[in-house]
Amino acid sequence: MDGIFSDVIVLELAGVLAGPSVGQFFAELGARVIKLENTTTNGDVTRTWKMPGEEGDQLSSYFHACNWGKESIAVNLVSVEGQAIFSELVAKTDVVISNYVPRVAKSLNADYASLKAIKPDIICGSIVGYAPDSNRPGYDAIIQAESGYYHINGAPKSEGGAPTKMPVALMDILAGHQLKQAILIALYNKLKTGKGASVTVSLFDAAVSAMANQATNWLVAGIIPDRIGSEHPNIAPYGSVYEAQEGQQLVLGVGTDRQFAQLCAVLGLDEVAHDIRFKTNTDRVQNRHTLNGVLGKAIASFNRASLLKTLNNKGVPSGAVHAMDEVFDVTPEHVVLRDEEGQAQGVSECIVWPNEENSFMKGTSSKLSPPPSFAKHTRTVLKTMLGYSDDQITKWTDLEVIK
Repeated sequence: MDGIFSDVIVLELAGVLAGPSVGQFFAELGARVIKLENTTTNGDVTRTWKMPGEEGDQLSSYFHACNWGKESIAVNLVSVEGQAIFSELVAKTDVVISNYVPRVAKSLNADYASLKAIKPDIICGSIVGYAPDSNRPGYDAIIQAESGYYHINGAPKSEGGAPTKMPVALMDILAGHQLKQAILIALYNKLKTGKGASVTVSLFDAAVSAMANQATNWLVAGIIPDRIGSEHPNIAPYGSVYEAQEGQQLVLGVGTDRQFAQLCAVLGLDEVAHDIRFKTNTDRVQNRHTLNGVLGKAIASFNRASLLKTLNNKGVPSGAVHAMDEVFDVTPEHVVLRDEEGQAQGVSECIVWPNEENSFMKGTSSKLSPPPSFAKHTRTVLKTMLGYSDDQITKWTDLEVIK
């Protein structure tokens, strides 16, 4: 067994981040994921989203974020011949993932009604920007603004802070996670009933649903959340950045009065734990600025590594502020990626990770090939999956139906 979904075929019509992240999820679990890209646009636009310094002939680092373990084929879906190829692919597919607006999906026969007509038990997973019937496309930054994230993110107004976008496309990531869940439910339902399904997630709905306590602060307490930097509106000290010796930064995540008392004991501030201004969480939230000054002065006298070790041994949630190179400079127990021999590695070759011994997937492994170049697998897929001859493939290539 090479993965729990090794018998599942996924056809990915989506581009950018949200939809492709769902495709990669299923690839990680063993599914065959075929990324169908547009011949007229040279495929997923993120192939060319390169940072300064990235070489012109290489795949962008952005494209590497969510396209491992896939096969890339290029088909002109606007052509009659391309539609015929598309229909044959759908007939052999279990799950279709797309992020078209409804108008475009229908024009390409990639809407659920069209797909179901080809294969009645198909599962169609769609990501849209807003309502399922809205033709307004969704863009992460715009969704962040409209769903309240800009308003609550950034430095406080009193410090001259402006509404701020989060530095990752979190709305895409959230919507992707929700679509993974929806497709898994649809697959389970298909296992029980034999029926397919259409499941749709909107970026806006995913964003609002993730507001959690920030939403209920308004809905229940009637308080409109505002920007408070990295502070937490309901807990203190939680999220603030402090500097230890040599300017090394750390963050505290104190969530209980007991944890606060332990923090004070480690810092030699026993009297602060009993100070009426800081004794309970409610007190600390009301006096957070004064408290931050007291804690910051004490923390500045400690070595960061030593302090964090003591705090974590005492059960006080805390951690270092890491730059990205530090995140991936991992110790053996925190290895993110492994090669076939189980050694830590980068992301230029195949990724392999065995499943844990106590997992229900014990004995299986996941092996992901690098993100594919554009149209790398067109010929292979058409021959092995659809039975096309070399002459047919050459003909469609010459007619620019495929690449």
